Amino acid sequence: MEYRLLGRTGLRISRLGFGGIPIQRTTADEVVRLVHAMADAGVNYIDTARGYTVSEEYLGRALEGVRGRFVLATKSTSRTAGAMAADIDTSLRNLRTGHIELYQLHNPSAQALEQCFAPGGAMEALRAAKQAGKIGHIGLTAHSLEVFEKALELCEIETIMFPYNIVESQGAELMARCTAKNVGFIAMKPLAGGAIEDGRLALRYILRNSDVTVAIPGMATLKELEQNLSAAAETAPLSEAEQRAIQAVRGGLGQNFCRRCNYCAPCTAGIDIPSVFLFQGYLRRYGLADWARARYATLKAAAGDCVQCGACETRCPYQLPIRRMMADAAADFGR
Repeated sequence: MEYRLLGRTGLRISRLGFGGIPIQRTTADEVVRLVHAMADAGVNYIDTARGYTVSEEYLGRALEGVRGRFVLATKSTSRTAGAMAADIDTSLRNLRTGHIELYQLHNPSAQALEQCFAPGGAMEALRAAKQAGKIGHIGLTAHSLEVFEKALELCEIETIMFPYNIVESQGAELMARCTAKNVGFIAMKPLAGGAIEDGRLALRYILRNSDVTVAIPGMATLKELEQNLSAAAETAPLSEAEQRAIQAVRGGLGQNFCRRCNYCAPCTAGIDIPSVFLFQGYLRRYGLADWARARYATLKAAAGDCVQCGACETRCPYQLPIRRMMADAAADFGR
């Protein structure tokens, strides 16, 4: 297993990490077996979140006896000090630990990021938790390039998580700036939410990029762990055949795949277009239908509210047929 320092945190972590979304669909006993197998294989970075229903609780049980062999990262969508303080304490209870190495602001918008850093914002609670020893470091996750860039200018943000995979390289320039500023970069969505079927190729592509500190594919089974370990162990440069396969993946997904760059905004009907497609991906590919529907239900406007004006399509740099894709999403979610 290859290890890297996570930016300036000083934490030494495996380049192959663990994404805790999919374990929502398995059992607590299976997670115990999975976590112990990861410990034996040298995978020492675990990512979860308050919003992943039972994920923190399952991991807390599984970590008993092996907690010291892992670096734990979790995150919260809370934007106020009071709500964030409560979430930190809940995470500590769920994970059955007195200390979480990395706590992250979970996918704030540019406006929400300002709220987090304003008086009474979530950063007050994160700073207090850090001073009290409850958390070690503060990070941020994003889907927006605007938020990614803003986060790079915030000295308290020590890590940034952003989508990066064969078909989503829109953050490459900012990833290089992470390296230059010694900010840890965590590659999420390595399989593009399950859209990329060749997991070996996907991880090979990501881990050849030196700007990636750690990739966190979601795993729910021992078979998935074994496959990812095998891919991570292959350190040779990408072959010509692999390069051709990468281009084939891009060709297959490039015309109908949302990169969540958000250039389509603002929507005339107030629809959060990237989030609709994100939740649809969870519904179709991850086997997390209930969770995806619950997240979708929080959106202020549904896909079915689309007025078919087409303004978003004129701004999409990938020429996606967004109106047709919205109709598909409305059919999937029933509204």
